Amino acid sequence: MQADQRVEPPETAGELETLAGFLDYFRATVVMKAAGLSDAEGAKRLLPSLTTVSGLVQHLTDVEGFWFRDRVDGQQDVPTRWSEEDPDGEFRVSAQDSLAGIIADYEAACEQSREVMRRHGLEDRCRGGGGKQNVRWVLVHMIEETGRHCGHLDILRELLDGSTGD
Repeated sequence: MQADQRVEPPETAGELETLAGFLDYFRATVVMKAAGLSDAEGAKRLLPSLTTVSGLVQHLTDVEGFWFRDRVDGQQDVPTRWSEEDPDGEFRVSAQDSLAGIIADYEAACEQSREVMRRHGLEDRCRGGGGKQNVRWVLVHMIEETGRHCGHLDILRELLDGSTGD
């Protein structure tokens, strides 16, 4: 597992900086948990499902785009690997997929999400999805989503090579 390069969330910041800080901490945890594995380890199924390290990172890449670019910013045709025909498409990993490439795609998606957030405030209604949520809701949801999958990645990493830690 790569050295811990995560930045702790701020302890005395405003609401936006605190929420963004926690999300960035979890995003860095995703990268830390996935980095250093071989492509085969990243794609190895350890559970009776499609859940793999590589698949989880692809899933998180797609949800970053969906929630920030599509929902918050209202961008059209944001690509996802899932579809009505294949609702688990983002979890599918082929022999041609490199874990390093999957991690790089995730980091790029996170940076795109940060760029979207620079244009919006917490009270802003989302431009996509009928404006049902506000930006605060999306940030809190993404903290929950990313944090939950960090737990999955933690368990998978320990099963793969014995690495432990948060």
